[in-house]
Amino acid sequence: MINPFRELRAFLRAALFEPVGEPPSEAARTLARRRWIAGVTLVLGAVTLAWALRIAPGDPLFYPATLGLAAVWTVGALLSGPLHLGRAHTRSGHRQSRAVVQSLALGILLLAIFLFGAVLVARIPVLRDPVEVLLDHARFGSLGLVAVLTAVNAVAEELYFRGALFGAIPRPHAVSVSTLIYTLTTVPTGIPLLVFAAAVLGAVVGLQRRVTGGVLGPIVTHLIWSLGMLFLLPYALHLGR
Repeated sequence: MINPFRELRAFLRAALFEPVGEPPSEAARTLARRRWIAGVTLVLGAVTLAWALRIAPGDPLFYPATLGLAAVWTVGALLSGPLHLGRAHTRSGHRQSRAVVQSLALGILLLAIFLFGAVLVARIPVLRDPVEVLLDHARFGSLGLVAVLTAVNAVAEELYFRGALFGAIPRPHAVSVSTLIYTLTTVPTGIPLLVFAAAVLGAVVGLQRRVTGGVLGPIVTHLIWSLGMLFLLPYALHLGR
């Protein structure tokens, strides 16, 4: 008989704690270039993010601002140096594959945990109300367009934070430092739960990046989480009231 807790423990160990292989090393000159470009991109991206999320719901300016944010992260990541897709453990453990199925499962698990938490948070107005304002961009605008921009920004953030920035940080500290920086970029938005979500999501995809050695796994997990929260979070908040 299959033990679900043992299976879950084995899955999390393979997805988040057992590196597939040693990532390739970069020359000192390449690393210096990556660090310089990553630093400039971080400043530009943080300012753009704070501005975009403070635009009033329903304002058409929100769309080009959000697209501009994705452009900042993406261009900075691509200019910083080589980015790798990475590989993941398979269920059998005898071979490796691209980190897609594993990351889909991890994204769904993370989404379920957050939605359960949202049901509880819905009873606390000081935490719920700023999230409701953020969701108003989808309520008062084009949900389809917001979904596309959400997906584009999820990919762009992973290319930068788990690609360019992660590669610019010394390996022993890459997960913790990249997660901290990712979290701090959301502080100027003034939304406590967004800051908390960034910390948790950043830690999970940071561990994924360390395990797989690339950005594909974090991208898939981030996409599932972001789009799931966009479409399902309003219902979770309503259920919790």
